[in-house]
Amino acid sequence: MPFTGDILRYKSVSIVGLEKNTGKTECLSYILKQLRDSSKKLAVTSVGIDGESVDQVTSTHKPEIELYNGVIFATSEKHFRSRQLDAEILDVSERRTALGRLITARAKSTGKVIFSGPPDSLWLGQTINKMVDYQVDTTIVDGAISRMSLGSPAVTESMILTTGAAVSANIATLVSKTKFVFTLTQTERLDSPVNEHLLQLTGGIYTLDHDWNITDLNIPSVFLLGKKREKLNGSGKFIYVTGVVTDGLINFLRVQKNIGETTLVVRDFTRLFVSREAYRAFIASGGKIRVLLRTRLLAVCVNPVSPEGITLNSDKLCSVMSESLGIPVYDVKKL
Repeated sequence: MPFTGDILRYKSVSIVGLEKNTGKTECLSYILKQLRDSSKKLAVTSVGIDGESVDQVTSTHKPEIELYNGVIFATSEKHFRSRQLDAEILDVSERRTALGRLITARAKSTGKVIFSGPPDSLWLGQTINKMVDYQVDTTIVDGAISRMSLGSPAVTESMILTTGAAVSANIATLVSKTKFVFTLTQTERLDSPVNEHLLQLTGGIYTLDHDWNITDLNIPSVFLLGKKREKLNGSGKFIYVTGVVTDGLINFLRVQKNIGETTLVVRDFTRLFVSREAYRAFIASGGKIRVLLRTRLLAVCVNPVSPEGITLNSDKLCSVMSESLGIPVYDVKKL
């Protein structure tokens, strides 16, 4: 069972797609089938809507999600009512989503469910934590389109990345785009005694010297740098950005004379809103990037078919991408 055994080592795993129609739901269905006979208790939810038979955007067929007896699931009232299985309600949220309150239930038979879970990462994290009350070992989150934030270690402990022909019909381009995101997930963790303290900081930009003394630059975010850019200059140091990092910041830093002695620090890879070109230029100039929380990427899965009907050679795609990333790559429909 490629990679599915690793899932059970973690309290939560998110399935994140580079684009729509990259095979997230197929990946979820594969995992559920493989773990059906496991003694571990699973829970399933989503951000966005998953499990519909027809895609509401492209009008193409979508694989439906079938749960089995004993699986815990969380979905909106609307889609709980349309379920095709018997279920025992465990909890009804006081808060409401756009599709009603969030229902947490246990499947009492095998059948299909449409998922429309917590709409934001904070509520999702609370939902995952609450699953412990139902003796759940691992919660699987089916992510929404391009929601890399679900792969944050602050939300789920591990992630699976899906990619495919919907991203590009050209294998070389597809591999290049996927490798960039893969590279971001592999960003090294900052080795310092102040990581936990930095995680408590909720806003702004800070510098750290080589004795780990922290200085607040009084810059609320990278979007408000303006004339305060010069505060980032100086001798070699660490620059910690609590929010997102954009091309503007790393393009500014890479032309500074001390760039080779500067390390940019972010909470985790999902805070890097940068282009491949800017990222590569920053690294090539001698700049370094570190994270406080490193992502546990369990697998990369591919969907060789695009919504337009283009079909790539699955074996070639998996082989080329695996060689580029340096890890196994899977087409779950061929496993």
